[in-house]
Amino acid sequence: MYRYDEFDHTFVRARSQQFKRQVERRLDGSLSEEQFRPLRLMNGLYLQLHAYMLRVAIPYGTFSGKQMRQLAMIADKYDRGYGHFTTRQNIQYNWPDLVDVPAILEDLADVEMHAIQTSGNCIRNTTSDPWAGAAIDEIEDPRPIAELIRQWSSLHPEFTYLPRKFKIAITGASNDRAAIRAHDIGLQIVQNDAGENGLQVYVGGGLGRTPIIGNVLREFISRHELLPYLEAIMRVYNRYGRRDNKYKARIKILVQETGLEKFRDEVEAEYAQLEPLDIAVPQEELNRIADYFSAPDYDDVSSSDEGYDKAVILHSDFAGWVRSNLSEHKISGYTIVNISLKPLKGAPGDISADQMRVVADLAQEYSFDEIRATHEQNLVLANVKKSDVYALYQKLVVAELATGNIGLISDIICCPGMDYCALATARSIPVGQAISERFSDPERQRVIGEMKIKISGCINACGHHHIGHIGILGLEKAGVETYQVKLGGDATSTAEVGKVTGKGFSFDELIDAIERMIDLYLRERDTGERFLDTYRRIGMEPFKGVLYGTD
Repeated sequence: MYRYDEFDHTFVRARSQQFKRQVERRLDGSLSEEQFRPLRLMNGLYLQLHAYMLRVAIPYGTFSGKQMRQLAMIADKYDRGYGHFTTRQNIQYNWPDLVDVPAILEDLADVEMHAIQTSGNCIRNTTSDPWAGAAIDEIEDPRPIAELIRQWSSLHPEFTYLPRKFKIAITGASNDRAAIRAHDIGLQIVQNDAGENGLQVYVGGGLGRTPIIGNVLREFISRHELLPYLEAIMRVYNRYGRRDNKYKARIKILVQETGLEKFRDEVEAEYAQLEPLDIAVPQEELNRIADYFSAPDYDDVSSSDEGYDKAVILHSDFAGWVRSNLSEHKISGYTIVNISLKPLKGAPGDISADQMRVVADLAQEYSFDEIRATHEQNLVLANVKKSDVYALYQKLVVAELATGNIGLISDIICCPGMDYCALATARSIPVGQAISERFSDPERQRVIGEMKIKISGCINACGHHHIGHIGILGLEKAGVETYQVKLGGDATSTAEVGKVTGKGFSFDELIDAIERMIDLYLRERDTGERFLDTYRRIGMEPFKGVLYGTD
């Protein structure tokens, strides 16, 4: 993974010292909350419903065991003994005291981490495929390009005060595991007819109150041209993006109102003015960054292992966990281990400090000291020998991290909702917990198969409900929580925004309504069909019938 240079060290230390003085001024009353707000947001500090919340950047979701141990220490020392992994592959602390935040930033700097550009109207943390470098369907590891974007976008003088926050995602695989079309800019590594690797550029995606799936802006651009092309897109957005109405300030609205073709013309004209490509990255620099992501020193091992195979046969719980939580690796004899942070009755994405230390130890012992955070609020050890999997699993069991539900109905994406967020209009965590409890039987989950349920506690869609197979939006009407249901959303290469089924449900009604839809799916599905496939084949009406009792 990438290692900071001297500039990074100096920059992060200086920033934490600046913020320390700003906090002191806020605490002694020299700064009002209104004056302090833009300063804290530049350092990832939010004021939530009950306390401050600090969001820590994990660039493209990749970090080390050492960094995880430091995150655990921070959780114990300054918070309530846990952290929360988010849909941007970051981690949040929900209960820090303001006076302690500068010390937290100093402790983060000790392990080459920070909270810069995790909030505010700037280019946020670039996200990527959590299986990057290990996925069997990958054309190229996208993380070197994600790192290039991180370096280019960090405190970029033109793009520090954008009309609105800006999110970029990149994947290097044919199967999109980074939801690139739900981002302001999505990048996919592709090959042209000459067999050269480059990038396909999507623009204008996003969720929130106006969900839109991004469209192709450029079919192919080389890595050397990428930064100038991104610069051109950002300049056009910065020039024409709305600043008078935050609800219409995202690039997706600009693209919709301008029209894709005209927007493309503006970008291409801006791009042409940048020539000669004075900010293009030379091959030597691309090679230097790529070297940080060179493949681990894999052992030459067999694709099968007698101990692993025997454990699968002898231990049914392990076999079930293997079916859902392991993914195919590009190297024979290795596997990708997905660690669920969605236990029964847990808050999706939460992990205790003790569990963080266990994951750090497992990464060091079994996966080249590397951990991945996913946009689905789970963790990944991307390079594990099959011969080590059963031993690793046993340690996960002890740490209560062996939930075998990746991609299943209880693997729910969920925002913090009204339990924490000042913007929320309804609770979301209890809804996720209630669904998980209703469908807690592991065998029932496996019978249902792949299911993406995503829950948001307000229209801002931090829980990605628009692109869930079943999406749930919590709203408040006349002081009562109500839950709107969407169907047919998809975050993959066949991305689609879900459609609203009709009127909302109360909390007490919702879980039964979901179960009726699942039962319909199981009756109607053809062999091998997922819920999404069946929905697309038979349409909305049968599902509405069982939801609202009109069938």
